Amino acid sequence: MTAEAKTRRTQPRSLASARKLRQTLTDAERRLWHYLRQGQLGGFHFRKQCPIGPYIADFACLKAKLIVEVDGGQHADSATDAARDAWFTAHGCRTLRFWNNDVLANTEGVILNITEALGQLENIPNAQAH
Repeated sequence: MTAEAKTRRTQPRSLASARKLRQTLTDAERRLWHYLRQGQLGGFHFRKQCPIGPYIADFACLKAKLIVEVDGGQHADSATDAARDAWFTAHGCRTLRFWNNDVLANTEGVILNITEALGQLENIPNAQAH
């Protein structure tokens, strides 16, 4: 097995952690999941608390290689988040980060940003660019 294959492989500990995180979503994650689940954004399928390599993404659309992270205040200027984003980028993924309060106070704006990243703005009913 190559070194790259080893870094992409999901560790059993990550799988167990992801299962636990799926059961304990924050309020912001729960609200966003309501809009991402079941292909509601242009038919794109998102997974919540999805293990990808050594990390667990809050939400991931594997087809579009889009990672969506919802962060609280503990993530401000986080070197760990920068390393995660660099790893995702190196493996062909794009990462969008939103603050919890943005998701809760401006859910429509967050959904529009995600939709634009998916390149599907024209397929979402009632979507208006800001």
